[in-house]
Amino acid sequence: MARQTGLIKLKGTLDNVNFYKTKDGDLARMKTSVDAKRIANDPAFERTRENGAEFASSASSGKLLRDSIRPMMQNASDSRVVSRLTKVMSQIKNLDPTSARGARNVGVGIADPLAKSKLKGFNFNIEAILGSILFNPFAVNVATGEITIDGLVPINELATPQGATHITLRGAWAKIDFATNETDVQQTNVVNLPIDATSTNVVLTPGAVPAGAGTDLYLLMVEFFQEVNGVQYTLKNGAYNALSIVEIQ
Repeated sequence: MARQTGLIKLKGTLDNVNFYKTKDGDLARMKTSVDAKRIANDPAFERTRENGAEFASSASSGKLLRDSIRPMMQNASDSRVVSRLTKVMSQIKNLDPTSARGARNVGVGIADPLAKSKLKGFNFNIEAILGSILFNPFAVNVATGEITIDGLVPINELATPQGATHITLRGAWAKIDFATNETDVQQTNVVNLPIDATSTNVVLTPGAVPAGAGTDLYLLMVEFFQEVNGVQYTLKNGAYNALSIVEIQ
């Protein structure tokens, strides 16, 4: 892949070179001469097929996680969250110590403590990393899923976007079985606070313990609102709304 330079940007194919536009700018790449049927059947492409199968499996695991928390992601995710999460899932898949090449998967790899460490701290909105938005420390009780933030003073301990008057904090306890694709997510209560100098002890408690087996993920979300005539409106500002995996078991 190459980047186009100069005043004139091309689109289309010229001499087996594809010219196209992306969010990263105007790019160019060689057109492949290998058709899909050959890749699917030719023994020379066995490694390619194995890599493709594992990539698809990793992408599916990322989608499983995203789908399970989609209501929270709607106002707190960036345009590249799919590729970023797939990359992490691919790293976790590589930690599968038992499956054959081409069949390694997240469901097995996630048992490795290193795999969990790769997923912990993942921010679904790269423009709003939780640690750069919320400056007050928080604690996660993995037995109850409860998240506590002691003595939160919003005006001092939040990076607040222009126009925001209120903040909403919520959490979730998700149990995801990457082997069976079964999920259960229990969201916490919502705490809505004015952005002022009042100190508040925030306690976010899941409605229930999620059912099933699998990996336990604990998430924390920060969302900003603007109050107009007594009604709060979400800013839908991707630069500030944060959602992160703050603990994993």
